[in-house]
Amino acid sequence: MVESPKSTLNTCLRASQDAQRRGDFDAMLTQAEAAATADPGNLVATFRLLECLLYCGRVARVREMLPALERRAGSDHKLLCRIAEFHTHCADHESALRLYMCATDMQPRNAEYLFALSAAEIAVGKLKAAEQHLTAAIALNPQDYDAYRNRSTLKTQSPEENHVDEIETLLDAGAMTPAGEVQLCYALAKEYEDLGEDETSFRYLKRGADARRAMMDYRVDGDIAVMKRLRSVFDKGLMQDHVDGCEAIGPIFVIGLPRSGTTLVDRILSSHSEVDSLGEINNFAYSLLHTIGQGGDKLKLVELSADIDCAELGQRYFDSVRSYSKAGPCFIDKTPLNYLYVGLIRRALPNARIVHVYRNSMDSCYGMYRALFRAGYPFSYDIDDLAQYYIAYRQLMDHWRDVAPGGFLNVSYEALVDDQERVSRQLVEYCGLPWEPACLEFHKNRSAVSTASSAQVRQPVYRDALQRWRRYEKQLQPLVETLRREGINVDAS
Repeated sequence: MVESPKSTLNTCLRASQDAQRRGDFDAMLTQAEAAATADPGNLVATFRLLECLLYCGRVARVREMLPALERRAGSDHKLLCRIAEFHTHCADHESALRLYMCATDMQPRNAEYLFALSAAEIAVGKLKAAEQHLTAAIALNPQDYDAYRNRSTLKTQSPEENHVDEIETLLDAGAMTPAGEVQLCYALAKEYEDLGEDETSFRYLKRGADARRAMMDYRVDGDIAVMKRLRSVFDKGLMQDHVDGCEAIGPIFVIGLPRSGTTLVDRILSSHSEVDSLGEINNFAYSLLHTIGQGGDKLKLVELSADIDCAELGQRYFDSVRSYSKAGPCFIDKTPLNYLYVGLIRRALPNARIVHVYRNSMDSCYGMYRALFRAGYPFSYDIDDLAQYYIAYRQLMDHWRDVAPGGFLNVSYEALVDDQERVSRQLVEYCGLPWEPACLEFHKNRSAVSTASSAQVRQPVYRDALQRWRRYEKQLQPLVETLRREGINVDAS
């Protein structure tokens, strides 16, 4: 009996999802293509294919498919917004902004669209417009708690102009979701910090962080075990063994913990005429999983990665990032947690440049604690988790320095702030590029930024973030004591 197109489509979609769970990216994509072929007009199949193409690093093909989808969408504002999401995944924030503007023009009182539009505006640096659209979204939907939090981050609040009373009234009224409480607490923490009311700021921050942590099923021990296994597997013997990697020239990895200054370094380098930034992408991790060919336990994946075909991994990664159409002669992958893959990057892409950005340990930890991340970094919402993770990170970076001497450039955030030109020149020289004065005027860089630092990096270097943790030294004493017990100098830059 011959299957109907609908039956074939459903069978292929299930097979694609099963393959993804197994970590078999090739089968995942093959089945998604079969589903789209079985019913070419089916949007579910089309979007599944787009998702699988992204997982496999086929960004160029995704970009090729989106214009036809846009033409098909016409005045379907919901479909336009869905397509805009894929533009965002392809790091094409300008196209995403264009479609969100179209959808909002069709539905000017749709709070969800206004919020999405504001996110795209933040990415491309239109901060005043983003603030206006977030305020409009809140007026239409006072329960859009994420909008309050986003709005609080767009500028430094002042005694004359802030949203403290509005947010406190809403929080005191209760009846919001747990996630809503988190958003409002982080918004208040940010605004009270701007106003210099540090005790109140930290009280709301801790309330929000505690609530966020309570929503998670997470144990920091798992991440620590992965970093420990990386140190044992990627030992000096393995790192000194010769392997044939991909000899491609151009990748620049900017790594470190989030909120350590990676976005600032990214903006300095991407202000160079020969460098483009791809932002925070997951291409290396996806390329690794694709090359290994199976999912499963993280510790097992570490073991398997030691025997991987390094040339295949490097080429797969390079091809995936090259499919971003804006990639120039040199391109930056600014994914902070690529610090986990230093050993693999050195083996798979021997010509790649790796820049490790770090800052004072307490400022680093407090910077993560005060940030509300949309995804990832679950260790950042509890002081003890944060301390244990930070210690493991330091141990891993010390290990990489030992087994891969000269394998990456260390850049101190404090040194960069203190002597911007000297450190900027060092960065450019390390990347093998001629000096360009534009690197000192990174704040004029018009390219998109989709990280939490989007507003900050659109102004010149400032010193306000240095030693910020001192304002909360009393509240952060448990963190200070834990780090000191491990021999970490909390006063050092």
